Amino acid sequence: MADPQSNARLRADAGAPTTGVIHVRTRLTADFTVISNALAQRRGSAVTIGVAAYIASLPDGSPVKITALCEHFSEGEILISRALRELEAAGYLERRRERTPTGQVRTRTYFYAVPRGEGPQDPPEPPKPRPRKRSTVPETPGEAASAPAPEEPGSPAPALTDADPEAVAVLTALRRVDPRLVLSGQEAARLAPAVTEWLAAGVGPREITELLTVRLPDRFRARPASVLAFRLRETPLPLPSPAPLPPSVERPAVLPFQTCDGCERAFRAPGPGHCRSCRDRLDAECLRAAG
Repeated sequence: MADPQSNARLRADAGAPTTGVIHVRTRLTADFTVISNALAQRRGSAVTIGVAAYIASLPDGSPVKITALCEHFSEGEILISRALRELEAAGYLERRRERTPTGQVRTRTYFYAVPRGEGPQDPPEPPKPRPRKRSTVPETPGEAASAPAPEEPGSPAPALTDADPEAVAVLTALRRVDPRLVLSGQEAARLAPAVTEWLAAGVGPREITELLTVRLPDRFRARPASVLAFRLRETPLPLPSPAPLPPSVERPAVLPFQTCDGCERAFRAPGPGHCRSCRDRLDAECLRAAG
């Protein structure tokens, strides 16, 4: 009974390796991502494999720019951009610059489960914009004038040269306050009439800039032009300044009452003396005495 006892197993289970990793597998039925062994076991940077696994787990339409990836990972822009270049060189990532039907140029990112050329899949065609439905709710005159109307599929895009230069200057200067408020030429041309309406109502460029940039959300769910159009539409125009009052006519000063030294009548004069009747009588007496 005094012999030492050990609880350790005498030998490993049959079929289990004696060294290295032993997997404890669980069958997943949701929230999992399938990655090829060629990518998961790729030699090189672990950051590259981690970025690839993260992008593969995201749903379609998720942002995968360097700034968005840096917000998720602790690595900086240099390592993240290097990982994207390695994935692009290996054929797992493709970045295309495509022009939308509205004339804007955007960069679309395609991620392949296997490198390009080794699988049958092709990148999908860019989605076509749906035609906007015209609202059946009648607009008030103030709303129709203060916000640009939605574009119809067949309507020509407004030209920047026809817009008010002062309104365009106010819109293009917004990016100095918030770098996210970068507008294209067509977007500035669509928003310029609403800004012109504000300028005509007496709102200065500085006040317009403050109203359009104060308390903006941390992230935009749409283009900055849509956010600015909403503010131009929903912010009421200021009341016109009242007309200046006519200049007041100064009344003549009222002279104080004085008592006449001759007849003791009351009369108005700047100082004591004789009234008008006494002055006339004295003048007549002086003329007779002189004659």
